[in-house]
Amino acid sequence: SPCIIFIDEIDAIGTKRFDSEVSGDREVQRTMLELLNQLDGFSSDDRIKVIAATNRADILDPALMRSGRLDRKIEFP
Repeated sequence: SPCIIFIDEIDAIGTKRFDSEVSGDREVQRTMLELLNQLDGFSSDDRIKVIAATNRADILDPALMRSGRLDRKIEFP
């Protein structure tokens, strides 16, 4: 059956990657990498739609917006 997964405030874990010595930052980056891995695991015929919301699209990692992941943008003024 169809499924919708909604992720609010995706910018909390989806920020651009950088080198960091702080363990908390590394954990956030590992979480984002796992999210990317899971997004790649969906096929187009799975009937699963992932929707994410943010008010900071400017800080999102470009890998999130690649084709087959979160590749469509809807903006509300």
